Amino acid sequence: MIYSVLLASVGLASQALAACTREFLKEATASYVNAVVAGDLSIAALSSNVSYLENDVVTDIKAGVLSQPIKVDFNRSLHDATQCATFTEISAATNAHPYVIATRMLFTDDKITTIQSVVADDGDWAFNATGQLYWNKQEAWDVIPEAQRDSREVIQHAGDAYLDSWSDGSVSVPYGTPCARLEGGSYTDTRNTKQNTCYMPVFPEKFTIGNRRYVIDEEVGGLDIFNDFPFIDQDKPDGTPSTNFIRVEGGKLRYIHETTICTRRNCGL
Repeated sequence: MIYSVLLASVGLASQALAACTREFLKEATASYVNAVVAGDLSIAALSSNVSYLENDVVTDIKAGVLSQPIKVDFNRSLHDATQCATFTEISAATNAHPYVIATRMLFTDDKITTIQSVVADDGDWAFNATGQLYWNKQEAWDVIPEAQRDSREVIQHAGDAYLDSWSDGSVSVPYGTPCARLEGGSYTDTRNTKQNTCYMPVFPEKFTIGNRRYVIDEEVGGLDIFNDFPFIDQDKPDGTPSTNFIRVEGGKLRYIHETTICTRRNCGL
């Protein structure tokens, strides 16, 4: 009896582990992008009771932005088999209604149980879908040779240090040279200087960037941090939905993409 129970437990654990391979997650992100293009989220892996948040608001997935066909010009994904999670950035510059969409998906067993999307469009912080698409496509996010990959801890530390430094100048940030930041549709290294153009000065008041949610992909040195960004939007002093999509090479920041939602045009600035 005990032996049978143990076998059953091992079998269930094996099924869960098998479901959350990198290959499984890649299939899931490909299916997600295809579903966005079709405007039909009938994804085989989608749980019947999936939790969906759009810009931090609980939303009926059938009524959200992902329920409409969207012309996807470019996309890039992270696959985190350790957490059984994915991140996908979608550039839809030539869609009738331009968007930049950042989506985090969480899996339980072999089902997508949580989808969280930061959906940016005209009026959000520095929004320019055409610029975002152009500069995004210039970047190289190739797979990093295994011997040169950073650990999950190093990758997350680099991203956390970057965010922490915005209100604490004493934080040491591992900026790389080169380093470029894509903020909305604005790029910091338009002249391809190959210098560190990612440096962020300290903001004029103290704040804490909270509600951080991570997806980490060691193969490409990738990190995404969903967060609530305070200070920038006066209507949301506790934080507006934001995401920082980061590549780390050799422990150093190489690329940073920021997408931030505003309640008023360009957050009133």
